[in-house]
Amino acid sequence: MTTETPSKPIPEPDDASAPFWEGSLEGKLRLMRCTACGIARLPAREHCDACLSTEYEWFDASGGGSIRTFGVMHQKYHPGFYDELPYTVAIVELDEGPRLPTNIVGLAGKKAEVGMRVIVDWERHDDVALPKFRPA
Repeated sequence: MTTETPSKPIPEPDDASAPFWEGSLEGKLRLMRCTACGIARLPAREHCDACLSTEYEWFDASGGGSIRTFGVMHQKYHPGFYDELPYTVAIVELDEGPRLPTNIVGLAGKKAEVGMRVIVDWERHDDVALPKFRPA
């Protein structure tokens, strides 16, 4: 009897988040920008947190940011991540302002640090690419 490692949970794009996920497959980190006040936000928020406007446009973000906070996971919480232990989860403050929960990859023996500059990297799956970040 063989046991297969369960796969990671992967987001399922919906109509509201489709532009974000389409951009991810092209290697572009897309955000929403309020057309009333210019504040950037993560998809797929219905309204602007600053002015409550529901008007927005999609734009390609720079992909850069810095680690706001992080933790290193050593526990086996989900079998789909066992092969990656230990892994770093973080909140990255994007240069455009929003804070994105993500993983830090490519540390190559370095330790993550609050304030560390990072750049988006992509973990490709069949129909989505997950934004992860590596040291800049």
